[in-house]
Amino acid sequence: MTRERYIKLIAGTLVLISSLCAYFVNINWIWLGVFVGANLFQFSLTNWCLMNSILKALGVKSELDCTNGKC
Repeated sequence: MTRERYIKLIAGTLVLISSLCAYFVNINWIWLGVFVGANLFQFSLTNWCLMNSILKALGVKSELDCTNGKC
């Protein structure tokens, strides 16, 4: 799996967890979903994301690497 897919998977999971916890536990869990959404918005504008940097350091290949035949 590529870094981009991992980022989408992790972000989607955190938003779902945030929504469920906000409904069942405490409404303040909604701030986790807001943070994830804001980070995705910032990532789309600046092309920098902390999770992308972490996954790159762990050696996860990007989609660009896979299209160039390095995957």
